[in-house]
Amino acid sequence: MAILKKICVYCGSGRGNDTAYSEAARLLGRDMANQGIDLVYGGGSVGLMGITAKSVLDNGGKVTGIIPGFLQEREVMLDAVQELIVTEDMHERKRKMFESAQAFIALPGGIGTLEELVEMLTWAQLGRHKKPVLLANINGFWDPLMRLLDHMREEEFIRSGMEVSFLSTSKPEEMVSLLIDAAKALPDTAFIDESEGHDLKRF
Repeated sequence: MAILKKICVYCGSGRGNDTAYSEAARLLGRDMANQGIDLVYGGGSVGLMGITAKSVLDNGGKVTGIIPGFLQEREVMLDAVQELIVTEDMHERKRKMFESAQAFIALPGGIGTLEELVEMLTWAQLGRHKKPVLLANINGFWDPLMRLLDHMREEEFIRSGMEVSFLSTSKPEEMVSLLIDAAKALPDTAFIDESEGHDLKRF
């Protein structure tokens, strides 16, 4: 049984036009802190990123922010976090976020959030990690992506042996518990860094 200690949250640097997104980010941060699970995220103080991180901190949790130098001003780097890592570029940021966490949640966000999510799904599809990935499908935000994945299966671009596996919930209060349960179903060795000795950037 693997123990979940850190979750990486991908989400928008904006709030979106539905208050349900902000509320989901707030509840996620609260539940992570209450469960003693640390947050790994993109290091900004704005949008859903900022709401999630500040909620973890407000509830006594620990936050690691990972941000490339060129985004420090644009995403208004959050200095209040316990650990802040400034990277050279986006590739290094994503690699460090992957290495620092044992599970991933994608809240609503833009193309950057989508890119980070799809990269984690791709690495899992190719057998490079077993870390659970969860789509926070707040008000059906990720429905278009899931329909596209279904279409890819129907057209046999996602074939047997190359399944794309992820968890999904529309209920913010379920997000952390689903990942905790998913971790418990994995062996103790599941969170050993499978990336060691490999250049994951090529994916």
